[in-house]
Amino acid sequence: MDAMRDYVGYANHPPQVRWPGSASVAVNFVINYEEGSEYSIDDGDGRSETSLIEVNAPRVPLGERDLASESMYEYGSRVGFWRLYRLFRERNLPVTIFAAALALERNREVADAIASTDWDIVAHGYRWVEHYRLDEATERDHISKAFETIERVVGRPPGGWYCRYSRSIHTRRLVVEHGGYGYDSDAYNDEIPYWTNVAGKPHLVVPYSLVTNDAKILAGGGMQSPTDYAQFLIESFEVLQREGQTTPRMMSVGLHPRVIGHPGRFSGLVKFIDHISGRDGVWIARRADIAEHWRRVMPPREGE
Repeated sequence: MDAMRDYVGYANHPPQVRWPGSASVAVNFVINYEEGSEYSIDDGDGRSETSLIEVNAPRVPLGERDLASESMYEYGSRVGFWRLYRLFRERNLPVTIFAAALALERNREVADAIASTDWDIVAHGYRWVEHYRLDEATERDHISKAFETIERVVGRPPGGWYCRYSRSIHTRRLVVEHGGYGYDSDAYNDEIPYWTNVAGKPHLVVPYSLVTNDAKILAGGGMQSPTDYAQFLIESFEVLQREGQTTPRMMSVGLHPRVIGHPGRFSGLVKFIDHISGRDGVWIARRADIAEHWRRVMPPREGE
């Protein structure tokens, strides 16, 4: 069982390595593309999706199609994705796509747009469902189908893996068992990559963050306006930038087309990009680049 917990990590002795160009902080923008892979009546789930939509509670009886929820998800694929796509292309900034494979398969316009870029892809499940609810055989199948589907519809395979919210106790072992994934991001416990041992093999973990994630806008807690979101990102970045003078730091900015893609929120993302653009000591990178750099400067030690 992959249930052992590490409370120590790097502790007060973080690795003394540098990002490319001696940058202090690596910033990774992540577009979570999930629209079309969420829970739905049409896909036999017995309910419509209720997470990360504009209302806090379902308004349609359980077991019936929630056409409002479906429509909010469609906004992400029809409008929000393209607003983000244009921004990052115009700014010539690298992006990582966390892609639920079925979502890409159902929108070839989006898949083709991603294929036309050099953005890297992380498999975000075959569908946007919780892996801790799957039995082991089904989870193994989803991990395999996600890899095959993304490679087929985009023309290149995913480099890493990330579950919806949380992995199961089997996920990491199954990802390593598959053999096609170079790392996973199913962890929120650090600000830089680290190695772990899975079934006797070294396995790289590139942690993600739900703190600097646009989902916080819908979660409440005072972060409501684009200015709130921009300021939170800016202040997070400034702390990491200062600490990064002595030890490397990483900042993951998680984005959802159906959330940040709305114009009233989008401006907050633009403010943050404007803030870090042209700054010294910043490496805006794909997640694949961060993983590859870590493998080069911090290879696993024997027995790790």
